Amino acid sequence: MATQAKPMHTSPSRRRQRGNAMVEATLVLVPFFAIVLGIIDFGRAFYARTAIQYAVQAGTRYAVTFQTMTGMCQDASIKEVVRKSSVGFLNATDIANKTFVRYYKPDTLAETSANMPGNIVEVSVEGYEFRWIAPLWRTAAPMIVLARSSDRMEGLPGGSSGPPCR
Repeated sequence: MATQAKPMHTSPSRRRQRGNAMVEATLVLVPFFAIVLGIIDFGRAFYARTAIQYAVQAGTRYAVTFQTMTGMCQDASIKEVVRKSSVGFLNATDIANKTFVRYYKPDTLAETSANMPGNIVEVSVEGYEFRWIAPLWRTAAPMIVLARSSDRMEGLPGGSSGPPCR
């Protein structure tokens, strides 16, 4: 003999709770996605800072060898190495306005215009603005990146002269 299932009747309190799952999911998912996107944004910012620091170090390593690219002076060649090493974070405008190559005398640390063997070369990116995807704070101010690297210029190979122009 087959038994018949009794029809289920929902109580009035059960009917009032039907929309709660949607509200609870919204209250949980909105902060969850804000945290996840914040972590991604901070990761991007850290990567940008690291990539620019690496680019400046690559520019300094290039500078100490007195190399130049075809048709370019030494400073322009150094800046081009920085641009190429920045993984796309620095464009031509950033290189022209925010990338600097300075030379210092090793004994006094006074800035000099000569790129002579033994001098200290400093390559820097100053004031690069990293824009956030979705600022979670009340301000949308960009993160300002400053990266510097310096090293002592090597000696010139025997019988050679330095680059024709700085």
